[in-house]
Amino acid sequence: MKEQLVKAGMDWRGLAAEIIEGKVLSREEALSILQAKDSELLAIMDGAYQVRRHYYGNKVKLNLIINAKSGYCPEDCGYCSQSTQSDAPIEKYTMLEKDTLVDGARKAMEMKVGTYCIVASGRGPTKRELDQVVAAVEEIKTTMPMKICACLGILSQEQADRLKQAGVDRYNHNLNTSADHYSHITSTHTYEDRVHTVSTAKAAGMSPCSGVIMGMGETDEQLVDVAFSLRELDADSIPINFLNSIPGTPLAHLNDLDPRRCLKALAMFRFVCPSKEIRASGGREVNLRSLQPLALYAANSIFVGDYLTTEGQEATEDHRMIEDLGFEIERCAL
Repeated sequence: MKEQLVKAGMDWRGLAAEIIEGKVLSREEALSILQAKDSELLAIMDGAYQVRRHYYGNKVKLNLIINAKSGYCPEDCGYCSQSTQSDAPIEKYTMLEKDTLVDGARKAMEMKVGTYCIVASGRGPTKRELDQVVAAVEEIKTTMPMKICACLGILSQEQADRLKQAGVDRYNHNLNTSADHYSHITSTHTYEDRVHTVSTAKAAGMSPCSGVIMGMGETDEQLVDVAFSLRELDADSIPINFLNSIPGTPLAHLNDLDPRRCLKALAMFRFVCPSKEIRASGGREVNLRSLQPLALYAANSIFVGDYLTTEGQEATEDHRMIEDLGFEIERCAL
């Protein structure tokens, strides 16, 4: 079946019409997107765009990360420059003070950002760290019309409830890869820990945000597996990260991605999770390169500015890219 789909090609626009009418994409069809010939890429992106336009028109959601705590992480995630296994020369500091976090939100507003993402390294937040985030969120929500996403690691239900009460709209905790590939990436927590935290955030009333990092040695089948897992989890926002191989990290030797594969993956996630926010996330600049604009025919969301320990492109370049496509920035994400 898989070989037949790949060899024969697909009517991608016809498939898009079926998805819009309610068809649920099969695993074989999802795999056929990743394994399609490069000559089909524009047709695939056109099909993905039909689905994206149906649900989101030409609007683009902008997100900004503030690295609220850098380094000092006891986890051993192979992709991360902040992990205990990394020798990458990064800046390290403890949780930023409330005023600094609030000022970051003001700067995000100036950059036309709708969702402000407070991200901290570590297995999970301490009481002091949670107190600082809660205080900052409470002030931001009373002074700025902005969606707040927190990413603080593993949460207890009590911690999740407190974040929700403070005004956190969304919680990010990426699955990162498939269940059967997870042990190749980290050993200090499990795939099930990740799923449980997403469910905990959802139970607290926060919108679940969970995605992947592709390019970590996974197979096509494993990338499809995690897409279907995210569909089953009903994640509202799905960031698609592309491994940025950072010297000093255990996965620094991997450089398996090319722009066309990245675009096919974005399209696959759009077909699998048609109504969800699909975000072209970390590593898009170094992996998509000159094909970055095409990503927005499948994705309806991007990060602007810098990431956690790596640089992004200038926000003005992202604004120009969106304008050149004839798309429109969604100024308010609430």
